[in-house]
Amino acid sequence: MLRAFFDVRAEEPPNPLIPADYDIIYSSIIFVALLIVVAIFVVPRMNRALDARAEAIEGGLKKAEEAQAAASAARDEYTAQLAEARAEAARIREQARTDGQAILAELKEQAQAEAARIVANAQTQIEAERSAALVSLRSEVGSLALDLASGVIGESLSDDKKAAAVVDRFLADLEADEKAKAGK
Repeated sequence: MLRAFFDVRAEEPPNPLIPADYDIIYSSIIFVALLIVVAIFVVPRMNRALDARAEAIEGGLKKAEEAQAAASAARDEYTAQLAEARAEAARIREQARTDGQAILAELKEQAQAEAARIVANAQTQIEAERSAALVSLRSEVGSLALDLASGVIGESLSDDKKAAAVVDRFLADLEADEKAKAGK
């Protein structure tokens, strides 16, 4: 029966979809050989390449994390320095304001001292001019009084001592009258 099966089959035309037995055997041997070559040579190389790539990616991630940590630390340091600079600027502004007020007070004090000095000099000068005016006025009033007295008396008062005594007495009488009027 088996023989009949094989014989019948041999007589049938071959099916193009089913390969011949020798094709299946040779193909299986080549497939197994290629599978062994791939398993021995290709897979380890691919695993090494994939491992190297995974390590590179992990290293890149570690470097990125380190860079991010360094950037965060730099940002924190920058923020601290900025806060310190702002505090220093505020302190400098406050010191400048204090110095400005001190300078202003000193300038006011100097101006008041200068004004007091100018007023004192002016008063001294006024007093000197007043004294000079009094001396000048006394001599002019004296000469006018002598001229007037000579005209009233009818005699010449050319004696200097006598004239000076008359002028002094006349001026003393005038001052006494003014003081009496001012006292009322």
